[in-house]
Amino acid sequence: MDVRRLGLIDYDAALDLQQRLVEDRRGGRIGDTLLLLQHPPVITLGVKTRGQRANVVATPEVLSRAGVTVRETGRGGDVTYHGPGQLVGYPILDLRPNRRDVHRYVRDLEQTLIDALATFGIQGGRVAGLTGVWIGAQDREQKIAAIGVRISRWITSHGFALNVGTDLSHFDLIVPCGIVDRGVTSMERALGRPVEMATVEDAVVRAFDVVFGERSVECTPQS
Repeated sequence: MDVRRLGLIDYDAALDLQQRLVEDRRGGRIGDTLLLLQHPPVITLGVKTRGQRANVVATPEVLSRAGVTVRETGRGGDVTYHGPGQLVGYPILDLRPNRRDVHRYVRDLEQTLIDALATFGIQGGRVAGLTGVWIGAQDREQKIAAIGVRISRWITSHGFALNVGTDLSHFDLIVPCGIVDRGVTSMERALGRPVEMATVEDAVVRAFDVVFGERSVECTPQS
């Protein structure tokens, strides 16, 4: 699996890159690929929203002053926020022939992040009926990682967003994932100290290799 660490990249540019890589993966021109990156502040709408912005609670004027854009996507799920300090992962994988199970794929992404968090002493887990990774006491769990995927003829795109040192106040602009009774948190809030993004990327890659049975190779970023 090629791992491309892209740093801070505009959402539209990353979406275009994903679309091209999906076609390359389908055509056998590339192997499995994992994009690791951060986005400038952006709110994204999943297919569950049907293009509606009911869970974007901030007015356009407030969003403009905060420098936050809004984009519709082709991924699953509701509304979420991306911004600096959040590790975004976009796996471009061919699930054929023996991983053609959408539920399993999402659970494997969750497990990857749970295992990566464990290397920092953070106990992540699942909440029944909800997607993502959560930390904290039962019934008071806070989401630390969101997952929203797209699978087209068994080629994956979009993926996960892990809050490392994210500005959590920006989540007040939305109802994250349409869930009103649970909050969000970050690795830095959980640990009470700064966390190097590169060390989190390393932990995620190692966990991804174990869960998915891949062997990662660092790849020079390409546009």
